[in-house]
Amino acid sequence: MKWLQVGLVTLLGMVLGFMPGTTAQAYHVVHQRSSALQVGRLRVVNDRAVHNVKVPKRYQTARHPHGLNQIKSDKGTPVTFTTKYLLPYPGYRHQAWGNPQSVATTGRYLYVVYCPTAWKNRGRIVRYDLQALTAMHATPQAIQRAYTSHKALSKQVRRAVKVGPAFTTGHGQSLAYNWQKHRLYMWCDRESAPRVPTSQYGYISQIGGQRLKPIHQIRFRLKQGRFAVPGGHVLTFDHAGHAYFWSRPTQSRVYIYKGMVTAKHVSFRLTHQVLRTGPGTRVQSMAYSQRTHRLYLVADDSIANLPAAKLNGKGHLTAQNVKWNRFTPRREFEGLTFARNGRAYLLSNHNPEILTSNRLNW
Repeated sequence: MKWLQVGLVTLLGMVLGFMPGTTAQAYHVVHQRSSALQVGRLRVVNDRAVHNVKVPKRYQTARHPHGLNQIKSDKGTPVTFTTKYLLPYPGYRHQAWGNPQSVATTGRYLYVVYCPTAWKNRGRIVRYDLQALTAMHATPQAIQRAYTSHKALSKQVRRAVKVGPAFTTGHGQSLAYNWQKHRLYMWCDRESAPRVPTSQYGYISQIGGQRLKPIHQIRFRLKQGRFAVPGGHVLTFDHAGHAYFWSRPTQSRVYIYKGMVTAKHVSFRLTHQVLRTGPGTRVQSMAYSQRTHRLYLVADDSIANLPAAKLNGKGHLTAQNVKWNRFTPRREFEGLTFARNGRAYLLSNHNPEILTSNRLNW
């Protein structure tokens, strides 16, 4: 009888489209009928300080896979990122945590999205309790070995790490914390290939900070007339709760979108300024600093930043407003986020780690 019950559960799972060990959709999806996009007259800003950095043919791995690494700027305001946390690798139950895609922080917690390549549009969120890790004086190496060591400290580290369930993440590079609403959000758009969405609809999910999975989602179209974009690839929020993402419509130019996300409605407008030169080939991340009130556009080894207020209305952004940093190690920059005090956290791949900045204003 027991085997019969298991077989019936498995058959039911196949019919419904999921199997034991995966998660079924258990959240409400709002289908927004009105367009979520507004487009006005555009103005090109010659951001001459920015240089477009091409993605390397091959990314460099961390120079010290089990030690401290540094990523330094060699152009722009001097800033150095130093290893703060070597992320567990492999992860829980030998899971493939070698491909983190984005990072967000709420102060006490650090959230990392993992999307193993073989999973195809699925991933999970892992939450790190920074307060607990600091209290136990966990070293970067102890965190890295959390699931491969049987030492007492490793057991303590594991208790400070919460592993979320698998769900549809899409590419997964857009996890962001709205400090005004105290909520986590991310785009959850399926892709047929990296940066190639399967649908013209955009999906933004609210993520439960405890459940570490979507608890609410909105489906919408970013379309006005003939102008349409399927959805964003990155996401961030300013101190007032405005949402932003950026895209690269041509080989070098940059569009910046600003909007609002509520439980029932999403709206974005293409801000009037078009940056003539984007920071790099791949749109990797976007972040906002509550200390500098600037938006940071992240590509590999290259970060441009600009004052968010200059995008308001018809926009007042000038070339002098746009700053740029180039970095040296040819590492893959997966994510950037800022704590409330302005401390930057940089997520880098090969090997996965979190690095923090040595300065708050850059």
